[in-house]
Amino acid sequence: MRLTTKGRFAVTAMIDLGLRQHHGPVTLAAISQRQRISLSYLEQLFGKLRRHGLVESTRGPGGGYTLGRNAADVSVADIIYAVDEPLDATQCGGKENCDNDQRCMTHDLWANLNRVMVDFLDSVSLHDLVEQQKQRLAQQGVNVAQLHDSRRAVRRPVPSDKQPVMS
Repeated sequence: MRLTTKGRFAVTAMIDLGLRQHHGPVTLAAISQRQRISLSYLEQLFGKLRRHGLVESTRGPGGGYTLGRNAADVSVADIIYAVDEPLDATQCGGKENCDNDQRCMTHDLWANLNRVMVDFLDSVSLHDLVEQQKQRLAQQGVNVAQLHDSRRAVRRPVPSDKQPVMS
């Protein structure tokens, strides 16, 4: 069993959103650039997150996404389930008849692992993860209060040998 990029990217994007939403809606383009996640992939994930009420969207200039609920009320399990990420360590998808219409010898082991995993992911809130990230950034000397969603695309400096010649 493994967590796929869908779940990892959804949690990462939600942490990014939680860090910056206090300055207004956050654009997916900005999250895409900061987290190096494809914009089209984020659009798919945020469509699912929106349908589950985890995010809200604002259209138009100055638009973007904000959390749909308080970060303390959103668990990692909520995020993972919202993007249809399966959390099942069994080979049979949790069915009782996984080996010739009977339980396989390890069914209970993997089913118990599923319960422990879900309980753990349910116990970790988005708020917890955002606060951990704020502490990490503060230790790196980043002024967390100044984190914001840049509306403009970041322009990388053009090397001097590539500058257009003006006559």
